[in-house]
Amino acid sequence: MTRLKFVLIASALTLAPAISQAQSGAATGAATGAVGGAVVGGPVGAVVGAGVGAVVGGFSDAERPRFREYVTREKRPSYTYRETVRVGGELPASGVTYYEVPSEYGVKTYRYTVVNDRVVLVDPTTRRIVQIVE
Repeated sequence: MTRLKFVLIASALTLAPAISQAQSGAATGAATGAVGGAVVGGPVGAVVGAGVGAVVGGFSDAERPRFREYVTREKRPSYTYRETVRVGGELPASGVTYYEVPSEYGVKTYRYTVVNDRVVLVDPTTRRIVQIVE
């Protein structure tokens, strides 16, 4: 069993960079989550990590530049955040303004805001950053 675990981890670590370069943002997150999950929890951890790593309903790599242009035209103010802006980070309960994503972008579950001059997609129920739109 230990040998199987080693082979799976080694395979995941070897393939993750190639998968990340070839796929969209959600697939990249899934690959990264799978590698992290495999290291911590073996094969089952890889499956769970892949599910957690993918951003379901976020922007594809092709949509990101177009959406950033939209936000720039809207001239939304930037919220100053003392913490590092990162996926998984939780924004404060007050002081941040969240905006609906126009329907033409196909993102229904999340809202967006601007934090430290970076556009981020946020889960409005948890205030967690799910995607940084760069």
